[in-house]
Amino acid sequence: MAQALTEQGYPAITIADVVRLAGVSRRTFYEHFEGKQACFEALYRAASASALRTLQEAIDPAQPWHTQLERALGSYLGHLAAGPALLRSLFVDIHHLGGDGAALRRETMSHLAEFMCKTINGPGGISPAARRPLTAELSMAAVGAINELVLVAIERGEAERLASLTPVAVQIVRALADGAAKT
Repeated sequence: MAQALTEQGYPAITIADVVRLAGVSRRTFYEHFEGKQACFEALYRAASASALRTLQEAIDPAQPWHTQLERALGSYLGHLAAGPALLRSLFVDIHHLGGDGAALRRETMSHLAEFMCKTINGPGGISPAARRPLTAELSMAAVGAINELVLVAIERGEAERLASLTPVAVQIVRALADGAAKT
């Protein structure tokens, strides 16, 4: 599915394309997936889980949260940039799934926002005694803003340069977290 996406884009893909590229039979395909959309959704979930693992692995609770944030976002954006063709397909083609795609995208963004809250508010983060915790809403706003930065880079054909967006992504999260501290 990943190869078919990068070669053709979701709307043009057929099951025949996927089974040909995977070197499996239609029967084998249908033993694992109900259809093209289910296969795409599985790829989207797997790619999203991989990106979240990259974020988690970049965290070093012994470091100040600002350092953790910069390292995590740099690793995340670098991870996304490593596969610019697939990245474009996943970020853009998810919209071809209509409501199902929107729900899957929202699920992914929620996982990222939850991770951000836990990282910033949890052990090694800013002490909740020193400030109000970063809210779920502010975390989602940060994830949405970073997502838009990624989409703009994709649209400009600059996906391989995503890591260069790390300073502005860090600035977004810090501004929201620091704003939570002042409220």
